[in-house]
Amino acid sequence: MATSGRVYTALREGIVRGSLAPGARLVETEIAQRLGVSRTPVREALTRLEREGYVASASGKRARPTVAPLTQADVRELLYIVGGLEGLAAHRAALLSPGPRRQLLRSLVRANRRFLAAARSRRPDFNRLYESDEEFHRRYVDAGAGPRLRALHDAVKPQAERYIRMYVSLLAGQAPVSAGEHQTIIGAIKGGDAAGAERAVQTNWRHAADRLARAIDDAGERGEW
Repeated sequence: MATSGRVYTALREGIVRGSLAPGARLVETEIAQRLGVSRTPVREALTRLEREGYVASASGKRARPTVAPLTQADVRELLYIVGGLEGLAAHRAALLSPGPRRQLLRSLVRANRRFLAAARSRRPDFNRLYESDEEFHRRYVDAGAGPRLRALHDAVKPQAERYIRMYVSLLAGQAPVSAGEHQTIIGAIKGGDAAGAERAVQTNWRHAADRLARAIDDAGERGEW
């Protein structure tokens, strides 16, 4: 991997997982020193991250770029986009031949059961809750997405992950509702209803956007000052 690509991957991982907090200033010299590279690949990586929405641009001569904030307006746009992309994947997954579709359905049922069990645990494991939800969505995307759709999805989905990881503790109480929406997706794919599967996925993500917007309203936007 080229040096700028390595820097990009390291910074994006830090932003998605929250070790680089929303609103944090990104100083080229500090990043270069920490990663053991020159400032040029850092600058290239920051430009790419800004283009993709992970970094907010600086204004003024002495201003520095910052990790993009987490806001209600952004989460609605972002999750609607994710829902549109994943809906297309689910549409194609519902048209799989019977054998692969049965295999997909078994994996979806297992993932949704783990998701619900994590939510109902006496002491919820928020990381497990996130991972089981992510697995559920990844299964039908992997089964239905072609290379172009996968590339678009891979570029956008980690930005949604930022929100879900940051606010997952406030979303746990709504997990049974989300699990019910997952069940609707499963039913549509099982019945070969491509349009219904696409619609169910879009609905799930739009409702997720509503749930996250409420969580942000309760906890406050992060990095917006």
